[in-house]
Amino acid sequence: MATLIVELDRTKPTSLGLQLSGQVRARITGGHLAPGDRLPSSRALARDLGVARSVTEQAYAQLVAEGWLEGRHGSGTFVAASGPTTAPQAPRHPTAAPERPLVRLDSGTPWIDDRHRAAWRRAWREVSAAAPPRGYDDPRGLPELRAELAARLARTRGLDVHPDEVLVTAGTTDGLRHLMTAVAPGDVAVEDPGYRAAVETIRATGRGIVDLPALRAVTDLRGVVATYVTPAHQHPLGPPMSGADRLALLAAARTADALVIEDDYDSEFRYDVAPIPALASLDRDRVAYLGTASKAVAPSLRLGWLVAPEAVRERVERHRAITHDAASWPVQRAFLSLLRDGYVDRVVRSARRVYADRATRVAAALTPYVEAPVAGMYAAVVLPRPLALAAHRAARDAGFDAPLLSDYCRTADLHGLIIGFGGCTDAELDRALTALAGALGGRNV
Repeated sequence: MATLIVELDRTKPTSLGLQLSGQVRARITGGHLAPGDRLPSSRALARDLGVARSVTEQAYAQLVAEGWLEGRHGSGTFVAASGPTTAPQAPRHPTAAPERPLVRLDSGTPWIDDRHRAAWRRAWREVSAAAPPRGYDDPRGLPELRAELAARLARTRGLDVHPDEVLVTAGTTDGLRHLMTAVAPGDVAVEDPGYRAAVETIRATGRGIVDLPALRAVTDLRGVVATYVTPAHQHPLGPPMSGADRLALLAAARTADALVIEDDYDSEFRYDVAPIPALASLDRDRVAYLGTASKAVAPSLRLGWLVAPEAVRERVERHRAITHDAASWPVQRAFLSLLRDGYVDRVVRSARRVYADRATRVAAALTPYVEAPVAGMYAAVVLPRPLALAAHRAARDAGFDAPLLSDYCRTADLHGLIIGFGGCTDAELDRALTALAGALGGRNV
């Protein structure tokens, strides 16, 4: 008769019967009990374990039902003949401790001021006390939130819009995906290098991508139905689109009857002058505007907003009404509270000061390869390919992932690094800059 060595813990939430069946099953699958081995009777096992007989009967019945055990009339309970035939496994050697994850110095992770956490908690308490909608809520978004967003767009982006013209989305790529349902079939022009998530979102709708060389004036959009641009802060190279280039782009879009999609992803973080007005403020009939809470509040919030020309907006609204495709109601309620409480304005002001300071430190450490950025939470450093790869490896060796600029390119032949300074601490940034400066032959911070 096989000896069953099991330990039952009455403090665990799992029932004793399930604990027993699990341990017997593990001894069978581990090869410690062989096919044909006879087990103690349920009565004897219950006595040995100090439990009620119903516990052992329940465990045996479960294992018989699973095919691990079989009962033989008049003989007892045995490990099923069809059980595993492998020999007991050799003890495993201790595995090495997992490597610490790299701190990613990307272009999209923001710095969040923990001093404002009280308002964050207060917002979610308000959500918990609010009554959710009885059915599918308005696919355009909460009316109160759209009113707050309309007021904010007028105040900060120069967009004079009615709340009914604002659609709440589940982030920038969600808004872009909705726009793709509202424009005619055809290719879309995208800056190169450019925002990779936008490219993949457009491709997922079955459309082709036409590369637009970044930072060059766009004078011809024939052959595309839309173009995606980041005029306030070109992603990932950084400079804003000039006034002349903005007018040229709009003229080309009118000639080609193409929709201009403006991703205004981090315009709040201009720290040399006031934020540049949105491109959409120059032509509301030609530009669809995408805004996001990801950079000001948190990427995981997954909330954004869309302002589109009337015909485009109506097609988006019809599609969303049919598909019930609306942003999360609790998230909308929380963001409404954060706006009304002044939380968003406070974190933007705090982050702008931090980014301005860190941008100066990045430029000082990596001179002469980069000038101090004037906006955003990252710097693009254009380098020869061998130097870019060497600096990328040095950063990884120091525990940091500085993305390669070439990863943002499709046909453009550009090399360098993206140095994000939002999603790290000051101490981490100093260590990263020391490693990068050493690889680039600069001075330490």
